[in-house]
Amino acid sequence: MAKNILICGVGGQGTVLAAKVLSQAAVSSGKRVLSAETIGMAQRGGSVVSHVRIGENLFSPLIPKGQADVIIAFEATEAVRNIEYLKKDGMVIVNKKVVQPTTASLTGKTFEEGAMIEYLESVAKTVAVDTEQACEDLKSSKVVNMVLLGAACKTGVIERDELKAAVKLLVKPDFYELNCKAIDYCN
Repeated sequence: MAKNILICGVGGQGTVLAAKVLSQAAVSSGKRVLSAETIGMAQRGGSVVSHVRIGENLFSPLIPKGQADVIIAFEATEAVRNIEYLKKDGMVIVNKKVVQPTTASLTGKTFEEGAMIEYLESVAKTVAVDTEQACEDLKSSKVVNMVLLGAACKTGVIERDELKAAVKLLVKPDFYELNCKAIDYCN
């Protein structure tokens, strides 16, 4: 049975690496993977969306709307923006922290994390992860992606050991242990 995972956030948060780790984990486990990224203005803090599809009989790397088993959102506003991809009984793993868009800063408007999380909880099974606390506990601001991937293990789309094996292949050896701790953080 196919698993469809949509990863979304803004440029610079590590969404692309997360998609690569997730894809590598599946490939290393002998599963077929199709993936695609739409990064647009990512270098300027714009939206980044990665589609990861794991399983047989898949013919497109893009997840059709209403078919994602899981949305892993590095930013709550991006989760709301992409919620139409989630299937009826799907789950959202979301970073509690809202990244204020440049346009909001310029106009004096703000996006409130509480409102975004409340909306997500009203429309889907949602796990909100306090990544700021995780980064503080792990003493690194660069582990948000692995903390969220680790939280996604609870959905059954991937196994922790598979993620750790993929991390070993894709990140510098100096950062392997830290990334493994991050994957285990929401255990």
